[in-house]
Amino acid sequence: MKLENKTGHALVLKRTFAAPRELVFKAWTTAAMVKNWWGCNEFPASHMEMDARPGGNWRGCLRADDGGEIWLGGRFIEIVRPERLVFTFVREPAPGLGIEPVDTMVTLVFSESGGKTVMDFRQEFFSTSELRDSHHNGWTTGFDRLDKILGGTHQPTPT
Repeated sequence: MKLENKTGHALVLKRTFAAPRELVFKAWTTAAMVKNWWGCNEFPASHMEMDARPGGNWRGCLRADDGGEIWLGGRFIEIVRPERLVFTFVREPAPGLGIEPVDTMVTLVFSESGGKTVMDFRQEFFSTSELRDSHHNGWTTGFDRLDKILGGTHQPTPT
């Protein structure tokens, strides 16, 4: 899968997790772990498969209680364990749900700070600010679940 849109709106987030960097990295690259936290509250992950290596693919499904599904997939571009992860993020259209297709790139940088992991997240580029903002909600609620899985209580990271 390729990144088609070269310009547009970027989503940039920073989170701190009270967990070792290796564990946070693993939570992004292990399908069983990812399935437990990806997706927004209305569409949690119901399926996830990953071949976490450069050139490897990933594919997942977010499913609502009413059975509506959003399919996602992509390819791992760069993996520098446990410091950096880059992958394409392609969302298939779901016209019945009003879901538009998305073709973006996600870049994550993980650093240690005071026994915690600081995660710098960047997803680019969205064709509209509305698409970017809808992903902000999805990622934020997912990161909240990840924080709970890792045993922490989210506190905003100063910018």
